[in-house]
Amino acid sequence: MSIVISGASGQLGRRAAERLLERVPPRDVVLVTRRPEELAYLADRGAEVRRGDFDGAEMLRQAFAGGERLLLVSTSAVGRRVPQHRVAVDAAAAAGIGHVVYTSLSGPTADNPAEVTWEHKTTEEILRDSGLTWTFLRNAIYAEHQVPGAAEAIAAGKLVDNRGDGRVAFVSRADCAAAAVAVLTSDGHENVVYDVTGPELLSSADAAALLGELAGRPVEHHSVSDIELMERLRAASLPEERVRIATSLGTAVRTGHMDQLSSAVQDLTGRRPQSLREVFEEHRGQLGL
Repeated sequence: MSIVISGASGQLGRRAAERLLERVPPRDVVLVTRRPEELAYLADRGAEVRRGDFDGAEMLRQAFAGGERLLLVSTSAVGRRVPQHRVAVDAAAAAGIGHVVYTSLSGPTADNPAEVTWEHKTTEEILRDSGLTWTFLRNAIYAEHQVPGAAEAIAAGKLVDNRGDGRVAFVSRADCAAAAVAVLTSDGHENVVYDVTGPELLSSADAAALLGELAGRPVEHHSVSDIELMERLRAASLPEERVRIATSLGTAVRTGHMDQLSSAVQDLTGRRPQSLREVFEEHRGQLGL
């Protein structure tokens, strides 16, 4: 069975590719990326690396040719994901792929205020209407995404955000990759939705207390309004798009749209998911510890 991974040179796609090569013969692995040269080390292990661009329908169809299952890793082009994902789904169908595993987001409902939600919700709808079978992996907020803010919080002695008392079961990219590979390499996942989460729901106050333990000095949580957070982020010279996305994601957490907790990682992979503490421990250098 030929398995295709799109976005295979990205942070999630690369982890999935490496794990997939541990599970199936390399001749059954096709890795699609805009930057094939970055995956030369996986080509050396026997995987077939093909150039593919989500803005090029014919190129993508050729890149997917011969595949049976596809891991469709959501692209990083916020604002352009829907047309890109539509091209990818159409290319998969034209190439004869029967099943698509899509990396979605927690809580992709119409009332979720996170700005990126509609792209994931719409992509799920595209796949439901495609005639292909699918699996949606609704990944929680990545634990690794918390590291830069955690480093700033340790340095300043305070963690500032607009998440209020909202909670998230932060998940590591490694666990998301492992769950994806488990689905790709086993049966019984057709038209199933999995919430892929870490092992525990944590508030920002919990995260601040954890950082204080790791740093050996107090770190307090300061909750601010959406407007205050936007002003702080703009003052830090963040691009306006990132300001909007970060603020809206915090709003989604505060209003309870990102508080899913599941055993999917354990159920699919047979191993306990990493905790936020364990991910922070892996990034001690970046945290200044």
